[in-house]
Amino acid sequence: MHIVADENIPLLDEFMSGFGRITRLPGREIDSDSVRNADVLLVRSVTLVSAPMLADSPVRFVGTCTIGTDHLDLRGLARAGICVASAPGCNARGVVEYVLSCLLTFSERTGIPWHRQVVGIVGAGQVGGRLADTLGRLGVEYLLCDPPQAKHETGYVDLETLIERADVISCHVPLTDSGQYPTHHLFNARRLARLRPGTWLINSSRGPVIDNEALTSLLRTRTDLQVALDVWEHEPRVDPALAALCTLATPHIAGYSLDGKLRGTEQIYQALCSFLGERIAIRLDDIAPSQGMGELKVSAATPGGWLLSKALRLVYDVRDDDARFRAMLGKAVSDRDIRSGFDLLRKAYPLRRENAFYRVATDAPMEHAVADMLGAAGFKL
Repeated sequence: MHIVADENIPLLDEFMSGFGRITRLPGREIDSDSVRNADVLLVRSVTLVSAPMLADSPVRFVGTCTIGTDHLDLRGLARAGICVASAPGCNARGVVEYVLSCLLTFSERTGIPWHRQVVGIVGAGQVGGRLADTLGRLGVEYLLCDPPQAKHETGYVDLETLIERADVISCHVPLTDSGQYPTHHLFNARRLARLRPGTWLINSSRGPVIDNEALTSLLRTRTDLQVALDVWEHEPRVDPALAALCTLATPHIAGYSLDGKLRGTEQIYQALCSFLGERIAIRLDDIAPSQGMGELKVSAATPGGWLLSKALRLVYDVRDDDARFRAMLGKAVSDRDIRSGFDLLRKAYPLRRENAFYRVATDAPMEHAVADMLGAAGFKL
């Protein structure tokens, strides 16, 4: 077989070389010419895949090593008889840890304890559901908005109620522009104008979920708002004016933990095995790098809330990504510079492990409440 794949997919050889020859390309450069002789196409979120793109190729399997599928023409590919697989939940834990780091930063800049805020979660799927579970275990009050799930379950609020009651709004919806619940410009000018004074707004789902032009206009007058954007309309082209108005700005890396990427590759490998009727012969646990466990050594005398914040910061600090992103934007002199800089930051992203990779060690027995707090955040004890 001939596999054409995004060059940024990790463990590609380890998982896929047994199927045949692999051609690696930058994700944004994969086009109809690239796949003319391919049997399998493996992508990430930057490659737009449609039925016409594959019309002159023998491709019958498309796998995206990501949660989202808005870059795939699902209907067209289905009509063409092409099997499509994604990796739901692969990077959910990384996104949750990104959100926690944003909350810590907002708390430090405003002086408001983040764990006393009411967090509104828009979209209760793989990411939003895990965020809700984590916040609940940490004793943080949250609201859930997910109209499709609300049809079959209780405990949800509508978006207008969430905007009215939430101190924090975190977006975790897929990008859709049709159907009963479209999410394109879900946060339009009208809804953005209704944000409560001092609202913390985080978007790590898809850029067009928030009307970026309307948000730019709003932030020029609403200096009370704290905004973290990891995703942007028209990316990799980013509006420097909007980035400057955000408290935190990052280049679509919320779920960019090594652990999440590796899980994505494994899930697509398993889906390809199923498509081909092959036995699953490779397990991530057998080939993943750094099989050991990191260790964070802290004093048991450290207050619980401070200890949690310290541990979270040691593992992942969103301010580092924000600084790198702003440095890139500051040097860019054209849209082309911004686009290439955006992609380079993602391609050369520093090694990042998730909390579960680390064990917290103390110099004396830890209080049960503190241990429960660290466990809720994903740490081993």
